[in-house]
Amino acid sequence: MPGWADALEPAAPDVVAAWRGIDEGRLLSVRREVRRRSGTGSAESIAGQLAALARALGDIVSALPERAFGLPGGEEDWTVAQTIGHDIHARSGLVLAAALAAGDRWPAEVPRVVPGVPGPPDAGRDELLAGIARSQRLIDRAARRVAGHETEACPLDHPMVGRLRCGEWLVFAGVHDLMHLEQLEQLRHGLIAT
Repeated sequence: MPGWADALEPAAPDVVAAWRGIDEGRLLSVRREVRRRSGTGSAESIAGQLAALARALGDIVSALPERAFGLPGGEEDWTVAQTIGHDIHARSGLVLAAALAAGDRWPAEVPRVVPGVPGPPDAGRDELLAGIARSQRLIDRAARRVAGHETEACPLDHPMVGRLRCGEWLVFAGVHDLMHLEQLEQLRHGLIAT
């Protein structure tokens, strides 16, 4: 599967650069790169990079045979459909949190993020493609709200990542996308090889 991330890098350079630390086992560098690439004025650019990742996710969903959605998806014991649904929900939720914080509309009582919630097990191609498109529309709206507030604190508390700034959540949403795109690329490669 060589080159799948390299192919995405021109369209999503900041997100891919931050993700590479995970791929290389340098987790501390991920947080540094997320911060470095999410400064004031970055929201619009990062939204464009997230759109490129949404297209890549949509391309995989379109290319997979229908039976693939019920196969193991690389995340815990989830199916491919559950993994893609999880990613759709996560990318939407992370940027929505950033937009609420940037707009000073953070709710008083917000539970801690629960990572690892699977999407619907019976989602098919059309439902997943529609979800990807919806998530990108939400990202585009959220990025407009985050613009100019990228370096402000966001109270979102993630048990694995902690708290990030508003703009950092946009970049991290892309890092999360890439983690799942890698799983899906491995699956697609395995299906092609068999």
